[in-house]
Amino acid sequence: MENKNSVIVILLVVLIGVVSGVGFLIGINNAVSNALMPMEAKLESIDKKVNNIQKKLNGKNLGKEDGSLASIKQELAAIVNRINGAQRPAQPAQAEEDMNKVYAIDPGISSIIGKKDAPVTIVEFSDFQCPFCARFYPVAKQVLAAYPDQVRMIVKNFPLPFHPNARPAAKLAMAANEQGKFQGMMEALLANGGDVSDAKIKEYAQTLGLDYNKLMADYKNKDAQWEKQIQDDMQLGESVDVRGTPTFYLNGKKTNSRDINSFKAEIDAILAAKK
Repeated sequence: MENKNSVIVILLVVLIGVVSGVGFLIGINNAVSNALMPMEAKLESIDKKVNNIQKKLNGKNLGKEDGSLASIKQELAAIVNRINGAQRPAQPAQAEEDMNKVYAIDPGISSIIGKKDAPVTIVEFSDFQCPFCARFYPVAKQVLAAYPDQVRMIVKNFPLPFHPNARPAAKLAMAANEQGKFQGMMEALLANGGDVSDAKIKEYAQTLGLDYNKLMADYKNKDAQWEKQIQDDMQLGESVDVRGTPTFYLNGKKTNSRDINSFKAEIDAILAAKK
């Protein structure tokens, strides 16, 4: 009697395990269906297999040695393999950019670094928390030093949504511009990952020789003005196909130059064409 009861218990455990496994796989199937839409054709066959298993479980006497459990396990394994083999639909390839396209980029009220009437203008769409902006800004600064009378730079704001400090950092740089220290503040922010903590702002102000009280007053009281400028810059960026930061333009054309020699080659060609 005791052995019989043990067999019944074991069979019940097996039944619960199989049913739980099917429920788990059905859950996986639903998750995959949601994540991989549209993939109706592939998932329809998976659903059919799940239904077949459920039919076999209904009223099945698991105590009989009829090989049913082995069959069910094989079908479960097949379902798992199908799920693991499912792939997301291929994404359409982005159209290749026309690097000869000239965009109209209005300087607006953005700060200009360098000679105001220089014949070559670098426009950068930047995010002051972006590590790539921090990495490539020194190259642009080298270019300005190499062409002091021929190249100017305009920085536009393009704070990325996943950089929480980017927007307040842009506003702080604009507030510093009220005291003529936009470039210095921008460089400090880039060097510190866009850190706008109270302690860091005090440090920036001291290093740059800013009136801290005025800086904070302009930073807070002119927030609406700074917000509008950021929005205007971002709308402009979207209209000229900015896809990330930093994005550089030379006289309205996008450039992939990211080192001093590449920038020089393009700038020299522009200057030669103007002669």
